[in-house]
Amino acid sequence: MPKAAKTIRRLPPWLRKTIPAESGRAVADCLAELRLDTVCRGARCPNRFECRARGRAAFLILGSRCTRSCRFCAMEADDPEPPDPEEPFRLAEAVKRLGLSHAVVTSVTRDDLPDGGAGHFAGTVAAIRSLCPETTVEILVPDFQGGEEDWITAIDCRPDVFNHNLETVERLYPKVRPGADFDLSLALLDFAKERRPDILCKSGLMLGLGEEWDEVLETAQALRDVGVDILTVGQYLRPKSERTLEVERFVPPEEFVRLEGEFRKLGFAAVACSPFVRSSHNAEEAFLLAAKGR
Repeated sequence: MPKAAKTIRRLPPWLRKTIPAESGRAVADCLAELRLDTVCRGARCPNRFECRARGRAAFLILGSRCTRSCRFCAMEADDPEPPDPEEPFRLAEAVKRLGLSHAVVTSVTRDDLPDGGAGHFAGTVAAIRSLCPETTVEILVPDFQGGEEDWITAIDCRPDVFNHNLETVERLYPKVRPGADFDLSLALLDFAKERRPDILCKSGLMLGLGEEWDEVLETAQALRDVGVDILTVGQYLRPKSERTLEVERFVPPEEFVRLEGEFRKLGFAAVACSPFVRSSHNAEEAFLLAAKGR
């Protein structure tokens, strides 16, 4: 991909979004009453107002403080609080109250916990299954520092979608994800697909961090090689934090269209590729498309 100046501040026209008239107050009130957080708010997702207006939310478990300092993320990097054992049940209640047919659950990275939070994910999936048996469940997990037993815990709770985002190309990992490992993330996805072939595997990338076109295609191929079914690719937008990286380049929509065509040739069951795509945005639609194509 062509490179551009290091500092880009003004958003191009295609990255300006109108806030919907519907406020999504019902979602906000439910989350507040049940003391739940969302990745939509914590990550300052540009789609959060749209999703709330549609009665949707991507739940964030295990607190809002992360043990890593990825340079694309707005989450606070600090000492986390102990896991709340009642959180899975409150989250399941929120799924029921909001009438969600597809629940998305993610977390901050919790390297401080013996199992990385895998057991909390499993407990949350079990709580949703118990209270809302018709709801499909998608979990977006960290790498659990490569602990195979923790991987098994998260995979064997049998979510409908098992998601772990690569985020960027291998060359940029030391700069973008200094606490993570590209090969380890691929290994987790490979392990998940090998252990539970019936579960849809998903991963996502951000563009605009200095990656090259060939690197993006190579990364997509690597994901396909380990059995990933669903791929999401969107534009990186810098959060308001001094520690986060500047946007290297705003990728125009027509380039996303070209990339999507290349990704589809690789055989993914579902691909979402456009500037505003985020892993949890329209997750249900991607799941249904992938499930239909099996």
